[in-house]
Amino acid sequence: MTEAAAARPPKPLYSNVSAAVPSPCTSVCRLDEQKVCLGCFRHVEDIREWRSADDDRRRVICAQAQQRKPASHP
Repeated sequence: MTEAAAARPPKPLYSNVSAAVPSPCTSVCRLDEQKVCLGCFRHVEDIREWRSADDDRRRVICAQAQQRKPASHP
């Protein structure tokens, strides 16, 4: 008989809400030709990743979105 493999701990599940890094979503969910949201300026892949991203990754996503934001946009 073989020994049963040790159970792995479950992967951490991050929620969509973080006190440290709030979602940049503005509820204006429309994508441009480059698949960037016209409300929060996140790329569609970043939006998909948000739920499972840790706070450090969320900060990177927010910084990249801020760089995409046009100067004329408040």
